[in-house]
Amino acid sequence: MIMHKYAKNIRFEDLIIFENINYIIINKPPYVSTLEDRHDPINILKLAKTYHEDAQVCHRLDKETSGSLVIAKNFEAYRHFSIMLEKRQVKKIYHAVSHGLHQIENLEADQPLAIGANKSRVDYREGKSSLTMIATLENFRNHTLFKCFPVSGRLHQIRVHLAHHKAPIVSDPAYGGELIYLSQIKKRYNIKKFEEEQPLIPRVALHAESIVFRDLENEKEISASAPYPKDFEILIKQLRKHS
Repeated sequence: MIMHKYAKNIRFEDLIIFENINYIIINKPPYVSTLEDRHDPINILKLAKTYHEDAQVCHRLDKETSGSLVIAKNFEAYRHFSIMLEKRQVKKIYHAVSHGLHQIENLEADQPLAIGANKSRVDYREGKSSLTMIATLENFRNHTLFKCFPVSGRLHQIRVHLAHHKAPIVSDPAYGGELIYLSQIKKRYNIKKFEEEQPLIPRVALHAESIVFRDLENEKEISASAPYPKDFEILIKQLRKHS
């Protein structure tokens, strides 16, 4: 099995962006599954248990999604986080790059979502209540960087809500997003002979930028921010440069 470059030689310690006696927060690399996956030789849970034997992943990020992921170091901390999730007391902020120019201040995307064939869809009849707060962070020439706060936690919620509002995420063909190439945004771009141009980012352009919740022991607020991985950073840099 061939591993993606992001999944090679991962040291769990290098992923940690916060740690105390109850929780570890990591910056999950893209292309690494959160839980066990028969198609993957490694996953975050497996790596976490080599660092702390009682580790339990508190929530999931899609395999392609990078960013902040919380891991509990004991059962009480895991249960505490689960209760906060149920009560919608965990604030997760995602950054997404979408097609088109959109100037949105505080959109409440509340279309109900239903799941079918490993995908979600807007369904006003059978769908479950869902809410994503969406705001524009930055406009480029033909793309937009969004800040998204999913209040509920439905499958692919941000991806579906953005697509519904005519802003599909870059490199997300499942919901109408297309690959983006440097030749599309850079004037007088010349590709070398016999060379095939690669997309600026081949995965869904979605990053879990930060997370905020309250600790088990003293209810003190825990907040952590996850820097962009290299591919997301390069995408933003090129969009800014050629706007």
